[in-house]
Amino acid sequence: MSANPPTGDGPVGDAGVGETPAREAPAREAPSGSPGRDDADRQRAGRRGGERAPLTGSRTKARRAALDLLFEADQRGLNADRLLTERLAAPVTEAPLRDYTVQIVRGVVQHWRTIDEALGTYSQGWSVERMPAVDRALLLVGTWEILFNDDVPDAVATQQAVELATALSTDESPSFVNGLLSRIAEVKDTIDRG
Repeated sequence: MSANPPTGDGPVGDAGVGETPAREAPAREAPSGSPGRDDADRQRAGRRGGERAPLTGSRTKARRAALDLLFEADQRGLNADRLLTERLAAPVTEAPLRDYTVQIVRGVVQHWRTIDEALGTYSQGWSVERMPAVDRALLLVGTWEILFNDDVPDAVATQQAVELATALSTDESPSFVNGLLSRIAEVKDTIDRG
């Protein structure tokens, strides 16, 4: 994933692959609550400090599967749409991919340039290439939901990405993901979504 012109053979649509050295993100608290929370959000709302809530709920599982696909495509240098097509034709798990997983991955691929530009513009001090691969995949999903999926409130998209970052990435990642997605949600009306 790169700010350079896409190559046509990269992990997401036609984007290239970037390196992922460690980084430190500025501390920022996760949102405390949001309207329109799903079951997983309600479960997390009651948890105590440091305790990780299980990642449950249909859409949460679909987001996780989309994250896994985007992460795998990035790490293997594959086109995410081709990988998705392969997984739909020949699933690697007992359960087929959820419709929302397919919608997310196809949406990220379709709107790759806009999402990549938004991430690059608003991730102060961190280029997309320097972000850990898990964070990049989380941010692709979250940014797509904020900019292109009106069925999911921005606060829910952000909180879901923060929860996935808490479960799957570095200690600094949840605050970094929260800050960046919150900023994108604040300015989304100014972003050209073509």
